[in-house]
Amino acid sequence: MICRDSKSALPDLLLDPTAPTNSAVRAHVDSCAECRRELATLEATFALLDEWKAPEPSPYFDQKLAVRLREEQANAPAGWLERMRARLLFNTGRQFRPAFAAALAVALLVGGGTIANLSQHPAHRETSATITDLQVFDKNDQALQTMDQLLQDESPSDDNAAQPTT
Repeated sequence: MICRDSKSALPDLLLDPTAPTNSAVRAHVDSCAECRRELATLEATFALLDEWKAPEPSPYFDQKLAVRLREEQANAPAGWLERMRARLLFNTGRQFRPAFAAALAVALLVGGGTIANLSQHPAHRETSATITDLQVFDKNDQALQTMDQLLQDESPSDDNAAQPTT
């Protein structure tokens, strides 16, 4: 075990020294002077915290608190903007989570709908003049082939009509 891991596990060792998970920490503390000093410092701090008692409030505390509450109740209620400012400054933001979730859902729906609409209607593609010319040549070639086939189909009947009958 290294000192960094041992120092992070020292509070657990202080709270439950007999736990089997703390045996490796205990072995490291026994072999490392720096970690042993850190453990002694933590033990002294915990001992001081055990002896400390919260001070009693002054006898006028309750009276001052009651006067302050009455003053706050007598004040005119704050406007909507002031309440929102106070919420933003002093709250954790939990109450805004549903609004943020709804805004995110709307953004996803609009974005998804837009993408789906774009994928169904591909954008009009600009074709170059070369491709347009090649397409025209291809259509002309097909038209010429069709006309040649029609002429060839008509030729045998003309040959039969031109031959004299005996």
